[in-house]
Amino acid sequence: MHLQYKNTKQNIQAVQKRARHVAPHLHNTLELVYVTEGTLELGVGQELYHLETGDMGIIFPDIIHHYQVFGADAHKIYLVNIAAGSIGFFGEELQKYAPVMPVIKRSELGEEVIHALYRMMLTQEWEFTILQAYLQIVLARCVPLLDLDEKSKVGSDDLIYQTVAYISGHFRENITLDKMAQDLCVSKYAISRVFSGTFHNNFNQYVNDARIRYACSRLENTRDSIIEICLDSGFESQRTFNRAFKERYRMSPSEYRKKWREHSGVISL
Repeated sequence: MHLQYKNTKQNIQAVQKRARHVAPHLHNTLELVYVTEGTLELGVGQELYHLETGDMGIIFPDIIHHYQVFGADAHKIYLVNIAAGSIGFFGEELQKYAPVMPVIKRSELGEEVIHALYRMMLTQEWEFTILQAYLQIVLARCVPLLDLDEKSKVGSDDLIYQTVAYISGHFRENITLDKMAQDLCVSKYAISRVFSGTFHNNFNQYVNDARIRYACSRLENTRDSIIEICLDSGFESQRTFNRAFKERYRMSPSEYRKKWREHSGVISL
């Protein structure tokens, strides 16, 4: 399997496009795909799901997936990618779990969800607050419709998938490469090859990225203290947290929270 890893940096990206074949890949965003014309095949793990016009697929962060299109007819979709920090209330749930069945049929979506998706396509990226409001409507209506299970139980037995699922479920703990290899019953050298060959990263960098994404969500959506967020994200100390955060964003966590609130119009109390 040729696998791509996509690290999407935009908070919310909503586009209208022709559906096409997309190779197996994973990324750290929530992805919504709504079929506006034709059909689409959504592959998650080793399963293939068929979407008709009006159906929506929902792919949680760090889940291997791909797309296939059959036939010469026009196939069009709305595609929405949402960074972890913009998911809001559902952020922690989407990090730990994944849908057993990742497709919601047209009859279950409801007009309110379809209208919100349509408005997201017409909203400019800089209108972040409006985009996020429509997103919350979609999530509030759709997440309760899904049968969720732990990520480690959803998808395939592929080592890449197991690695991603394990870190998604344990990054807030004091995990090590040796401990993960022991729990997955594989050689730590095999896991190291997954990181270097697939993610072009090492174990520590990948775990820190997962922790920082989670911390960003908490910085944006809660009033918790920096030290609370630091420790709950899995960092040993605030000093380690600050160093890793600055390497990624070129600013401190407190500066990031301030800039995000200014950008999104949140009033500090």
